[in-house]
Amino acid sequence: MRNHLVAGFTVAMLGFSGSSVYAKVSESEAERLGNELTPVGAQRKGNGSGSIPEWTGGLTTPPSGWKQGQVEINPFPRDEPLFVISADNVDLYRDKLTDGHIQMLKQYGPEFVMPVYRTRRTAAFPEHVYEKSRENALSAELLSNGNGVRDTIMTSPFPIPNDGLEVIWNHILRYRGEELSFRSSSATPQVNGSYNQVVNQYDYFLAYSRKGADLEDIDNKIFYLKTDTIAPSSLAGTITLVHETLDQIRSPRLAWRYDSGSRRLRRSPNLAYETDLPNSSSLRSVDQKDMYNGAPNQYDWELKGKREMFVPYNAYKLHDEDVRPDDVIRPQHINQQLARYELHRVWVVEAKLRTGISHIYSRRVFYVDEDSWQILASEEYDSEGELWRVSESHNISYYSEPVFWTTMEMTYDLKAQRYYIDGLDNGFPALDFNPGFRGNQFSASAARRAARR
Repeated sequence: MRNHLVAGFTVAMLGFSGSSVYAKVSESEAERLGNELTPVGAQRKGNGSGSIPEWTGGLTTPPSGWKQGQVEINPFPRDEPLFVISADNVDLYRDKLTDGHIQMLKQYGPEFVMPVYRTRRTAAFPEHVYEKSRENALSAELLSNGNGVRDTIMTSPFPIPNDGLEVIWNHILRYRGEELSFRSSSATPQVNGSYNQVVNQYDYFLAYSRKGADLEDIDNKIFYLKTDTIAPSSLAGTITLVHETLDQIRSPRLAWRYDSGSRRLRRSPNLAYETDLPNSSSLRSVDQKDMYNGAPNQYDWELKGKREMFVPYNAYKLHDEDVRPDDVIRPQHINQQLARYELHRVWVVEAKLRTGISHIYSRRVFYVDEDSWQILASEEYDSEGELWRVSESHNISYYSEPVFWTTMEMTYDLKAQRYYIDGLDNGFPALDFNPGFRGNQFSASAARRAARR
């Protein structure tokens, strides 16, 4: 979902042992942006068969019938699946499927299917974001040992990436607007499909992405986030405050939690890495929020290249205001009739746990959209190297602010045959990308005052 608690950093295929890093690109390389490459670094042309079309600017005009302040409506209501991938025909499409999706088709078939639709390259961002993308390409550099990035602002720092770390940084720092406010719920359905919702109010102030900001202004902060739990009554009144830092090794993430029972705001130093994500029934770790986040020091990273793959995209059916959680949630997995998959080019990045480091995941694979730098799918492996969990991010292009972003996320636990789902905003108001926040509203003292009211 859009509940991006965290942002993370990763160590690339450099074999970081010293301070050498890949640097900014040359002027001639940067000239490719907006020409043969899109402004954010994707291949502008389609593929040879035409199954992936040329990028022509993305979805920049809302469909007729949508008005400002409304939940986004489906811009492609007449689209029907071109075909449906199932356990029976999975081998026909194996070369364009993630290992995680292949396993889910086998394990959960025939109920788990993947309806594949026409590919629509809808990702689009404001013009000033495209300008910053090119500036970042000329200036951005990884800090020593990959612990951070310097000389970058607003959006992804490496539109022409050289390694896995730069790709993951592009996901972490991708443009998501300057601020926003919304309400949604999460759930951890039982094997039989029964569930209870946890409803939260999310307020973001994205310091890194604000117009006119520079690194000195933002004080090593990517964003500020305040989460207020609305339901159930046993959790209502809980407040979580996060200050997400750009270099978490030099200055770790700052987090506080207010428990209505104790009526105290306390620091939460362990909100990172493999710690259980709150209210996830131990089905997801903190560093899986927003598909990946966390400091860079636990994994070695390798860029495996770019592939054409069937991935979640343009999830307007899941986002529909008339859809309710009961329509989405099913035993073991979501209602796949509401899902939409398309053929897109993705960067494939593999993370392997470093020697001597403890984490529940020994290996992870990420599939990153070339058009938006959003992680669309991932696989998580246990300590024995066996596939354990599969995660998906279902995304849409928003209309009130040109942003391609998650509307719903889930992590499937193949051993427990349960899953965690986040982003059930159906029935709640549309995201507000202009709530008028100020940075001082996200201080610890401000959160303490709000909790006591």
